[in-house]
Amino acid sequence: QINPLRIDFVESYYPLQDAKVLDVGCGGGLAAEAMAKRGSLVTGIDISPEMLKTAKLHARECKVKVTYLQSHAEAFATKHACEFDLVTCFEMIEHVPDPIQTLRALSQLVRPGGWLVISTINRTLKAYLGTVLVAEYILNWVPKGTHDYTRFIKPSEVAAGLRPEGLDVKSIEGVVYQPQYKQFKRSTSTIDMNYQLAARKSE
Repeated sequence: QINPLRIDFVESYYPLQDAKVLDVGCGGGLAAEAMAKRGSLVTGIDISPEMLKTAKLHARECKVKVTYLQSHAEAFATKHACEFDLVTCFEMIEHVPDPIQTLRALSQLVRPGGWLVISTINRTLKAYLGTVLVAEYILNWVPKGTHDYTRFIKPSEVAAGLRPEGLDVKSIEGVVYQPQYKQFKRSTSTIDMNYQLAARKSE
């Protein structure tokens, strides 16, 4: 349910038709496939061979063309700097040991004038209660220990990590769960839990 919101957010800043896109931490490939279906030439990278196997199988079943490779952002950036119109990274930054280093690598992959779109979790009490306490221990949506609160990252910290690499944040908005409708919605006023951010690299 959250994936269409991400893709709509992406396309509000960069048209996906004929775009050269890299999805970092692609997991099972849902976002990568969705962007490919909108006309992008998509490469997805992930460190998990199991997730990549799932992604490749699903793409074949759905007859969607996506190139999947096993790598992480830092290694990939050494060989593919400035290659992509658009780099996306959904719900991954909060799991890496050094988010600033990863942000630097993501930035290096974006061509001048291109865009980086990230979704992650804010480091707030509300985010801790919602994503750790409720999601892991009460509702059991995800396995216990999935999230480490100390790795949650504030939008200001993301912006500070991107700025030295020539990227300026152009938009930040929240993603809010509506329990009464059992769905997510985009929010321009609430970014204290999940949020998504779009940044453009200088020409």
